[in-house]
Amino acid sequence: MTPRTLAIALVVVAPMAAVQIATPQPTPPTPPTPLPEPVPEPVPVPTHGPDPAETSPDAEPAPVPLDADLGIEDVEEPESELPSRPELHRNFAGSVQLDYMAVPTESRGRDLGLDGATVEASLKLAMDFSSNISASVKVCVACHGFEVGMAFFDLRVADQLNIRVGRFSPAFGEFPLRHDPANHRTSDKPLPYDMGRMLRMTEWNQGVLPAPWVENGIEINGTQFAGDHVQVDYAAYAIGGPRAGADPMDFDFRASRSGESYYIDNNSRPALGGQLAVAILSGATSVMLGGSVMRGTYDPEGDHRFAIYGAHAVLRAKDVFLRVEYLRRLTEMALGDDPAARFRYGPGADGMYDTTFVKEGAYAELEVPLGKRLTAVLREDGLRRRGNVAMNSELRKDSAVLRHTAGVAVLLRSSLRLKLSYEYYDFTDFSDESVAHVGIAGPF
Repeated sequence: MTPRTLAIALVVVAPMAAVQIATPQPTPPTPPTPLPEPVPEPVPVPTHGPDPAETSPDAEPAPVPLDADLGIEDVEEPESELPSRPELHRNFAGSVQLDYMAVPTESRGRDLGLDGATVEASLKLAMDFSSNISASVKVCVACHGFEVGMAFFDLRVADQLNIRVGRFSPAFGEFPLRHDPANHRTSDKPLPYDMGRMLRMTEWNQGVLPAPWVENGIEINGTQFAGDHVQVDYAAYAIGGPRAGADPMDFDFRASRSGESYYIDNNSRPALGGQLAVAILSGATSVMLGGSVMRGTYDPEGDHRFAIYGAHAVLRAKDVFLRVEYLRRLTEMALGDDPAARFRYGPGADGMYDTTFVKEGAYAELEVPLGKRLTAVLREDGLRRRGNVAMNSELRKDSAVLRHTAGVAVLLRSSLRLKLSYEYYDFTDFSDESVAHVGIAGPF
């Protein structure tokens, strides 16, 4: 075959081979499409919990995942290389109150108390690390300045056993549970728990146990239900306790909350206390009864003792509340080097100076809603001090003050409230006085 003949053969045969190679093979039959698996019906939402649309505006916001606002996408990794992590949640909440206090019976109310405008603000961050471990931190600003209101861990073993360690308000009484201004309907606190807003606060050295009382320590608390209608709450704690300087006459509340002393115990001896409360729940009504105690020493040497006892009761009928509390504190005073120059009253018939005084207080408060936006509040509260006094004190051996309060709280919008109240002070050692409050408060 000549080269020319070979070239012609290649030109003719190659396309035929290409066509033969490109010819598609028979397509196998398509298997039948499997039927879709049945879709399970949606699980009904439980009806025993609160409807989110009906949640009270005063309730704290729902937990938010920790990385919800961080913009971080999850990276898929083999399960064998990715350690399991508990889901973290956090809550941020706070409250603000601006209150203007006027003393119309005086030309200058500042001589008797902290009149004018005062702001109380609190910010709280709570973190849930798991169902058993959480932490809370709270700061507040008021007439006493900047304060760390809480910084603690909760280690929950069961409903009946929770261990709290850090800085917190120990369980004592009912009012401290709602001491934030957005949680009660008056501008100020009851006299037994007063912290800086009562008239003649310097002469009386404030109330029996100013709220919030914040301490470092450990508390064990829990809740036990007996049937469907009885709830029992308990708490027991060891804390730093109240403080004062050498040769004390009473608590020094500034030393108890001042950061200058590093928030530490002044005598290395913890104060011990606890609370027991029983609540009976029945539909729209409930009754709660409780008792509290706190004992220890408060001077640097640990020689002078104190003991505080309290009892409280709360009756609720739908949205009507009746609250009653009583507090009693026994406090030992130091004799000093010269008791005759230190005390106004001399020794008794036995030749001994009375170095223990009793300070007690109580309040009864009725809260009644008048429609959807208006709540009326009536309160009677008072203080009494019995025992020897310092030579320069303006109180007598038996002094008392009664206060009569009438007020209303108006819901302006959402959970923002306008608070209006009038107070009348009846002193045994001073002239009677009138006080008017105008405040706005709300949580966020």
